[in-house]
Amino acid sequence: MLFRCMAAFAVLAAAAPTCEAFSTNPTPLAIKPSTSSQQRTNKSALFMGPPTDPSAPATDLYGEGSRKYRRTVYTHDQWVKHRSPDRFVNNLSTLFNSGIYKNVGKEVVFTTSVAIFVWAWNLLVGGYQDLSGVAHDPIIQGEWAKIVGLPLQAFTTVSPSLGLLLAFRTNSSYKRWDEARKFWGLNINHTRDLNRMATAWYGNEGDPWDGTEFMGAPSSKAQAIDPAERQYLLGQISLMTWAFVRSMKRHLSPPDEDEEDYIAEMKSRLSPEQAEAIISAVHRPNRALYDLSVAIEKLPMHFLRKDELNKNLSIFEDTLGGCERLLSSPIPLFYSRHTARFLSTWLLLLPFALYGQFGDSWNHIMMIPATAFISVSLFGIEELATQLEEPFTILPMQGFCDKIGGWCDEITSWAGQGQEAEEAVQANIAEIAPSR
Repeated sequence: MLFRCMAAFAVLAAAAPTCEAFSTNPTPLAIKPSTSSQQRTNKSALFMGPPTDPSAPATDLYGEGSRKYRRTVYTHDQWVKHRSPDRFVNNLSTLFNSGIYKNVGKEVVFTTSVAIFVWAWNLLVGGYQDLSGVAHDPIIQGEWAKIVGLPLQAFTTVSPSLGLLLAFRTNSSYKRWDEARKFWGLNINHTRDLNRMATAWYGNEGDPWDGTEFMGAPSSKAQAIDPAERQYLLGQISLMTWAFVRSMKRHLSPPDEDEEDYIAEMKSRLSPEQAEAIISAVHRPNRALYDLSVAIEKLPMHFLRKDELNKNLSIFEDTLGGCERLLSSPIPLFYSRHTARFLSTWLLLLPFALYGQFGDSWNHIMMIPATAFISVSLFGIEELATQLEEPFTILPMQGFCDKIGGWCDEITSWAGQGQEAEEAVQANIAEIAPSR
């Protein structure tokens, strides 16, 4: 009997992609400190796990408050744990700690209450068996006291339609998460690309396509480099790159979570004038991109090289616009609402159809746990889709910003155009001098 009622559920569950990886809490991934002399005040890292403070409010354990604890980044050790043969036992052992299931608790209680009502009503009007197996007459009798029920065929007929709705809902939500993660991946790639080119091309004002540079030979138009000026100008490129991604993260995050940290970080790393200009801007990422454009324009290099650097800024505009599109445009509300209403109605009426299917159990009582299990599973699938639909509060954007800042500081600290040979000579002199 149980197998028959669960057949439709199996079809639905098979259509939904698993999102277990997003709720796994790996061990922390260490972040190397920035080479910048200015210290950051951020409170976040690449790894975010569940709250360890026993006094943490219950709202931080599930629901909206728990989203910041799902920002995970995997390393090799976490992948080994993720594909461990023990994962089934571990996942079952934490079944009752799942934030997803806690978040649908009210819906599950409601559908289970309907199942209890159907069971109790039919027991009262249709008779019952005691624990010794003795049958008893109905407690409530009358023409109006009838056993309630619905044919199971009505539910199995519409199950494929419900499965398609849930599959599309979860797949669309996952695609939104994947697209947001790819946008931030482009940010990571092109911030490194921008700073690499700026560092390598600094001080070379020759035309890179005029034939004066060949096989790594320096251009005849490479100017003398002032180390202090070079450090400052490239430092501005690194800082403004970090300021853009940090402003983008703030632009996509809830104000109550990030505003104070954002202001503190900007003031700790940038000059007071720069920090105030970005903080007071209506659209902060745009202002940070403008400052980055100004910093690129000040670099002593050929305009064609500056054009190559500015191509990365156009990509930043695209990633910013793409993220704004995802944040402002959910899956069409009529689709989400229809799916939720269809699923809720289907589950609320399901106990009426399950009553007759569990006639072999004592007074049909197994219909109650069966209803609870099916409700948890299907409401959980819909909850997964809802959680993934807005990806920015579960992506580790603060960790991305910290990493980008550290990488850019490191890249701009390397010896660039015209400095390698000079540094090699100075090193040789330092080695020879002590021997004299």
